[in-house]
Amino acid sequence: MAYLLKGVSILGASPTDLYIADGVISDKPVDGAEVIDAAGLVALPGLVDVHTHLREPGREDAETVDTGSRAAALGGYTAVCAMANTSPVADTAGVVEQVWRLGREAGLVDVQPIGAVTVGLAGKQMAELGAMATSAANVRIFSDDGFCVADPKLMRRALEYVKAFDGVIAQHAEEPRLTEGAQMHEGEVSTRLGLTGWPAVAEEAIIARDVLLAEHVGSRLHVCHVSTAGSVEVLRQAKARGVRVTAEVTPHHLLLTDELAAGYDPVFKVNPPLRTRKDVEALRRALLDGVIDVVATDHAPHAVQDKECEWSYARPGMLGLETALPIVLSVFGPQWDLIADRMSIAPARIAGLDGHGGDLTKAGTPANLTLVDPSVQRVVDPAELASRSRNTPYAGMTLPGRIVATFLRGEATVLDGKAVK
Repeated sequence: MAYLLKGVSILGASPTDLYIADGVISDKPVDGAEVIDAAGLVALPGLVDVHTHLREPGREDAETVDTGSRAAALGGYTAVCAMANTSPVADTAGVVEQVWRLGREAGLVDVQPIGAVTVGLAGKQMAELGAMATSAANVRIFSDDGFCVADPKLMRRALEYVKAFDGVIAQHAEEPRLTEGAQMHEGEVSTRLGLTGWPAVAEEAIIARDVLLAEHVGSRLHVCHVSTAGSVEVLRQAKARGVRVTAEVTPHHLLLTDELAAGYDPVFKVNPPLRTRKDVEALRRALLDGVIDVVATDHAPHAVQDKECEWSYARPGMLGLETALPIVLSVFGPQWDLIADRMSIAPARIAGLDGHGGDLTKAGTPANLTLVDPSVQRVVDPAELASRSRNTPYAGMTLPGRIVATFLRGEATVLDGKAVK
């Protein structure tokens, strides 16, 4: 299928005509192309998420690869990296290939599995990293997300192992001995509510340890969902020394604070927890100046019974794929170059996803892109989300921007704001 995106603005530049043919950007008109009136729309390289929970296999009641892929496409994504905390855990070549094949069958986004660092996410024995790396899924990121690789010897071994094929260890930075029974950020609000606190130092201590290990080994480290001002400073110093470390921040940590826990609504329970306004401001500055490299959703769907219950029993996590770009727009405004880099170019580079995060002004670039209408404001209605779950903290909130269309290798997955398949 060929398309003419008429009068589109590429990254906010002057309107132009953009041609898509044979799966790539074309520099000349294409006979028989379907014309899309893109006046007032902004073209971005397709968004890439390095931190998505698709739940399949094992928790298809919360999400499937198909429903998660649909949510991603509607959110402007053309590629997502699926975390390993499925059931069974994605700690073997067989499981990561299953997820990869399910993604191909859905055909809405490129689903790139993330392999577990340790067997069963138990933190005791290193998983089959090499077998996953050489499988059809071609795994390059490994993470026990949801759990910290707390053993420093095991973490060092994992960093050394993936260095051979330029892989990445993505760490969930949480010293478990400092967070036993933790329910929310440790601070004034947790004291007032009588909830056990999750101290910022539990995150910062692990990041400090791991950047030293990565520096010693000379390997690539990625820090998941950074949430504190102290973590930002540790990362700033490490990058200044040339450590091969990258980091991500979630949309919810850029916007929401621990004050929202005051009503004991479990929709605001997340790991790491929502922090203070001071932390939010530090994270925003870090994303702007590049200390934090990417925005990653940490899309974490949960079934009703796992979320709509007492705070202490609720599972942590929030939906994120369909609201990520509007949240970033609400925080930073239409800084299209920044958005393209932090939500597409940099995550594609970290994950080794060739063909994503490309330059839409160059002929021959794979046509992975999304069209955004920045003039529209929409109220978030959980019932309208494509995800199988409904645990969004943004219900009823008015957010800017609407995804009008998404293209994966030149094929429309979303048109007029609706999934094609």
